[in-house]
Amino acid sequence: MKAIALNATLKASDGDKSSTEKMLELVLAELRKEGVEGGVVRLADFNIKPGVKSDEGEGDDWPELRSRILDADILVLGTPVWLGQPSSIAKRALERLNAFISEKDDGGRMPAYNRVAAVAVVGNEDGAHHISAELYQALNDVGFTLAPNAVCYWVGEAMGSKDFKDLPKVPDSVSDAAKMLARNTVHLARMLKEKGYQPVS
Repeated sequence: MKAIALNATLKASDGDKSSTEKMLELVLAELRKEGVEGGVVRLADFNIKPGVKSDEGEGDDWPELRSRILDADILVLGTPVWLGQPSSIAKRALERLNAFISEKDDGGRMPAYNRVAAVAVVGNEDGAHHISAELYQALNDVGFTLAPNAVCYWVGEAMGSKDFKDLPKVPDSVSDAAKMLARNTVHLARMLKEKGYQPVS
């Protein structure tokens, strides 16, 4: 099975280290233990044009990313917390995934049907529960299925200066959440791979 982890940090790869990347690597390590291959894609490295179509024309990198998402069984969307919200890049990715709603097959199934999604959130301000709820709903709206406990997050001290990437050791509670996310998500993905959703229209 294959996974793709979308890192919606505001930093490009040639910039500072990313706490979101560290969190996604933790989740991917647990997915690998369950027999899933995958890697991280940093969205800030791509030109993702604004819009709600799968292809917004010349210079748009989203069609390549869309293809990679649909080539995977599992999508993990990772975002930092900014102003209590998911990053603008995370929201742009969801806006582009919105195209799935009008791309149904003859059975009424969106392209994301039979694929499983999970969420990773990291920041040093409040908002992880709000963000996971927002991303859960959006990912489900465009056809992904989410397992129980499909989120792994860390939030540091409010108005603090310590980032997840700077922690000397990942807290046990975060490691346990990553393990639960991986096991439940892979279990669900295997079930859908074996027997996917029936036509809905």
